[in-house]
Amino acid sequence: MICSNDGHPYSEEDWCGLGGANIWLPYTQMKTDPRPLLADATRGARIRLADGRELIDGVGSWWTACHGYNHPHILAAMCTQMERMPHIMFGGITHEPALRLAKRIAAISPGDLTRVFFVDSGSVAVEVALKMAVQYWLNKGERGRTKFVHFRHGYHGDTTACMAVCDPNEGMHSQFGNYLPKNFLADLPRDKETKTALDDLLRRERNRIAAVIIEPIVQGAGGMKFHDAATLRSVRDLCTKHGVLMIADEIFTGFGRTGRMFACEHASVIPDIMCIGKGLTGGTITLAATLARVHVFEAFWSDDHQKALMHGPTYMANPLACSAANASLDLFESEPRLEQAQRVEFALKRDLEPCRDLPRVIDVRVLGAIGVVQFNRELDHGTARASLLAQGVWIRTLTDCIYLTPALNIQDAELRALTDAVVATAKAL
Repeated sequence: MICSNDGHPYSEEDWCGLGGANIWLPYTQMKTDPRPLLADATRGARIRLADGRELIDGVGSWWTACHGYNHPHILAAMCTQMERMPHIMFGGITHEPALRLAKRIAAISPGDLTRVFFVDSGSVAVEVALKMAVQYWLNKGERGRTKFVHFRHGYHGDTTACMAVCDPNEGMHSQFGNYLPKNFLADLPRDKETKTALDDLLRRERNRIAAVIIEPIVQGAGGMKFHDAATLRSVRDLCTKHGVLMIADEIFTGFGRTGRMFACEHASVIPDIMCIGKGLTGGTITLAATLARVHVFEAFWSDDHQKALMHGPTYMANPLACSAANASLDLFESEPRLEQAQRVEFALKRDLEPCRDLPRVIDVRVLGAIGVVQFNRELDHGTARASLLAQGVWIRTLTDCIYLTPALNIQDAELRALTDAVVATAKAL
């Protein structure tokens, strides 16, 4: 017998018959890891399993479902678009959903981030941002600026260029060290010493550096690490001082997750390039984008075709995805999502506080709809997940953390069930 990761058995025959002998799962050792749960349906903040059990989702389906699952307004927009035109190539042809979405994104983004390049995933949005930064300098006649400054505990995706700007020592990509191009790893400028070190690095290597890339305010997959607005402002100021581009990776932090529409707003900074995704379509279908300020775009505006940005994912600006994103933005306009994120923040601060006194807990931190309980060593993930599942919640643990990133509009009782489960599991651990 093979067991799903909640201990409920199903047979080898059932697993293989469903396709288990053919699927390759993410972040999974296929030989030894427990079998996954089998989801059957979703609604609101809940996941229904094939065996009829129901779980409250505490991680918003990898931080995407900001409005909860199956919001009727998004589904209706997608159904209408599906019947009209589910997809059309974006080379030489455009369409109203993409044009309207680009205009709306530009209107809500910080400053003059007015040019929107659509892609089909967050990792590709970062790849495009890095490529854009390098070509920006090439188009301006500076050929040596091909390196990036990135930060300890940072994570920006799983594709090659993205891996090269993740933390090479503590992240999941450490084994690829000899394969990846080398960039400049730095500490976030949290104090005088680290700010001076970053200042010196940018001064010393300015002619080699294309950009600094940062997850503003919250570093997600690298451990849910927070930094304050002053730290983010220091990064912006130092980039400006040394004439280096700043890339903000808002794929996790965007669309209300930190209590603001975009995390850069906490420090009133405008990056030169910004990546968005995840919550862009409200967790319904994949879509991401790389945004550029006016001066970045102008470096590509030329009579020389070689200065064009030569990138184009096959499904970029997919009309079905753009219709979902437009509907998601409708909800941010018509429903009080940012106020709801503040309500979630208040509840998380209140209800996770008992964890602070537990002997293995070294920190409890909350910002917007992000709540983190950090332990003094890496968790026994199997034990933690089994405990959480037994309490009817779906939460993926992360290295030394149990964290919550629920839907912004989650019901109070559902949110309390999540925090109660986290507290009980932290005590059991």
